[in-house]
Amino acid sequence: MKIGVLAVQGDFALHEKTLHALGVETIQVRKPEHLDGCSGLIMPGGESTTFVKLLKEVDLFDALKQFGREKVIFGTCAGLITLAHEIVNYPLETLDLIQIQVARNAYGRQIDSFIDTVQVKTGDTAFEVEGVFIRAPKIVEVGEGTQAIGFRGDEIVMAENEHILVATFHPELTDDTRIHNYFLQKVKQMQ
Repeated sequence: MKIGVLAVQGDFALHEKTLHALGVETIQVRKPEHLDGCSGLIMPGGESTTFVKLLKEVDLFDALKQFGREKVIFGTCAGLITLAHEIVNYPLETLDLIQIQVARNAYGRQIDSFIDTVQVKTGDTAFEVEGVFIRAPKIVEVGEGTQAIGFRGDEIVMAENEHILVATFHPELTDDTRIHNYFLQKVKQMQ
């Protein structure tokens, strides 16, 4: 299994480090042809408007849209925003691969970043992880075909559909690999 890590902007190196610790081969995705042979893809945090602009410049926007219809993509923070159906507080074209509505920078600026406990509930499994929220978006609504699976109190901070997994926080900034493991299980189920 080879996992692509979108490497046009953002904290892609930490996702790679986590996947390597789990014994997974990775490739940095900067062009559409880098997706060839990938079983799944991670879209890291960064800045969503820059993300979309760069994806279009290197012809990855449509390639990612097609990839996400067939294989599993995990998006964190700006990756989540880029994958969402709609951004409620900013006019930005998205990949529209998961039926969620999100608000960008919902908790404020960089100085308002925080760490809090996230409750993850997937099928029969439930566990807590440390969530690192940096200029984090907020999932304000989950639509048809999408399930909320991660919570910070009453707030939804993780969601999924058949091919897409998203988190408003940064699991790559902790030593806990359970979120990445969950993504890898999702990838294996699609093979």
